[in-house]
Amino acid sequence: MAKEGIHPNYRDVAFVDLSNGFQFITRSTVVTKDTIKLDDGRELPLVKLETSSESHPFYTGTQKSVDSLGGRVEKFRNKFAKLTPTKK
Repeated sequence: MAKEGIHPNYRDVAFVDLSNGFQFITRSTVVTKDTIKLDDGRELPLVKLETSSESHPFYTGTQKSVDSLGGRVEKFRNKFAKLTPTKK
């Protein structure tokens, strides 16, 4: 017989990718205060994600080269070049 109160609440949870609105439902024990009302009438706990496999460049094949980010790398190097110790 299983003991009561020692296992986390394992239930359906909705995850939403905030960058593109992609959502999926899976079972989880994650604790969240937010909920979402689904089209089928169910109200599920909601976890908001910054990125998922639907938006991450590694999975979507839209990775950008660090050197093609509008010169930000070059600006960083120029800004902190004087702080780099020189070899003697």
